[in-house]
Amino acid sequence: MRTRRPYVRIDPDELERIRQIDLLTYLREFEPGNLQKVKGTTNVYCTVDHDSLKISNGKWFWWSQGFGGYSALDYLIKVRDYSFPEAVEILTGKELSDWTPPPPKAEKDEPKVLLLPPKYQDSSRVTQYLFGRGIDYQIIQECIADGMIFESSGRYHNAVFVGKDENGTPKYAAYRGLGSSTFKGDASGSDKRYSFRLLAREPCQSVHLFEAAIDLLSYATFLKCEGKDYKAENLLSLSGVYQPKKEIKDSKVPIALCTFLEKNPHIKTIYLHLDNDKTGRLCTKTLKELLGNDYEIVDDPPPVGKDFNDFLLSYLGISRQNNARERRDAR
Repeated sequence: MRTRRPYVRIDPDELERIRQIDLLTYLREFEPGNLQKVKGTTNVYCTVDHDSLKISNGKWFWWSQGFGGYSALDYLIKVRDYSFPEAVEILTGKELSDWTPPPPKAEKDEPKVLLLPPKYQDSSRVTQYLFGRGIDYQIIQECIADGMIFESSGRYHNAVFVGKDENGTPKYAAYRGLGSSTFKGDASGSDKRYSFRLLAREPCQSVHLFEAAIDLLSYATFLKCEGKDYKAENLLSLSGVYQPKKEIKDSKVPIALCTFLEKNPHIKTIYLHLDNDKTGRLCTKTLKELLGNDYEIVDDPPPVGKDFNDFLLSYLGISRQNNARERRDAR
């Protein structure tokens, strides 16, 4: 989330030089691990974090979100959500200090309108996909019956994971391609305050946090396999991977978790089931520091594998398909 830092005066020539830095050049120099060539093409690239963000001919476009740009500056502000001064600091490697007051800006508080894709006549492909990932069949069917998971119609059949508000109104939806497809994205108008979740049927003083909907469903399946009632727990996924700032003190609590805690003041314990990778460990460390004074924080990563779906498949003795194609930005 962007910080509310003031704007800064910067030499016009330096600013023009910054605006000329294209995204491909920036990624090659600063984020080489986040850049990959699109298969079957000669000069089209995408990012590892967002495979629907395509880069070619000096331009980039984030297809799942419906916008694009030309420069690395555009990317840092629109996609990475840095403020203008922060983006300039990244591209110049210099800390800006000549601050001036920001111009007045009218606050916009227009409600988002969620545009859900049309549903297919059934959700057999989604059921088969999730069942193949080890998710309990009954849990899948309950989520489908509640309108929290469905299969989209049209040319591409995607799994759609829906997040609802306190009144049961859909507010968020994440797409995920089925089979070998790596497509991921949010539906237009998605409100990230209400990510995919399974809430306890009775008031509960704890919440379990996951990076992705499939990890959440995997944990629910694991509880059921262990003879426990997953409906006695609050299970909350994030709307994509949480990206802390370089300095932990400058980081924010993920909006989905922040909203849940605000709406449920009785919560005392937060279980963090984040991934066993560098990003997951950093996120865990950050949340423990940000929330440790107000809540009991329990670090409970998957015992085996990178994420909880890896662990579930190992627990059930199922081989994971297309492991190299799975990434941590699953919703």
